[in-house]
Amino acid sequence: MNSERRDLRRAWAAVRSRLGEGERGSAVVEFLGVSLLMLVPIVYLILTLAQIQASGFAAEGAAREAGRVLAGAETFEQGLTAAHLAVELSFADQGIAVDGAQALQIRCQHEPCLTPGSYLYISVRTDVGLPGMPAMLSGTLPSVTQVQADAMTAIPRYREVG
Repeated sequence: MNSERRDLRRAWAAVRSRLGEGERGSAVVEFLGVSLLMLVPIVYLILTLAQIQASGFAAEGAAREAGRVLAGAETFEQGLTAAHLAVELSFADQGIAVDGAQALQIRCQHEPCLTPGSYLYISVRTDVGLPGMPAMLSGTLPSVTQVQADAMTAIPRYREVG
């Protein structure tokens, strides 16, 4: 009976060594390592998409509000100043600093621009930096993306011409 037990213990020891009992707990370490390798790019992708989406929302709002401000202004110069400010505020709401004068483009259907019954075509275009992009990679990888939004605004037909 003792020889059977010894044989059984030897067989069990051989089975345990084949199954790798010496690597106990390494599955947790491997799981954490692979999880981090997968998690970091996914989090960066989410942050990048959120930044692009926020700048897209800002551009849409900026184009729409710039048109509304221009359509309601007494003079084109006053409206243009207010439209530049509206663009800057729309982007500032999303945490993005933009120069309204550079980002805003206006095309008029008729001259003068605020002719009653005509349309204004507004375009807002700007470059938005991607989050966490190091400066040393800016030559090899794109570190900015361009965001553009367009709007068309009607000048009220019964507007008082001043």
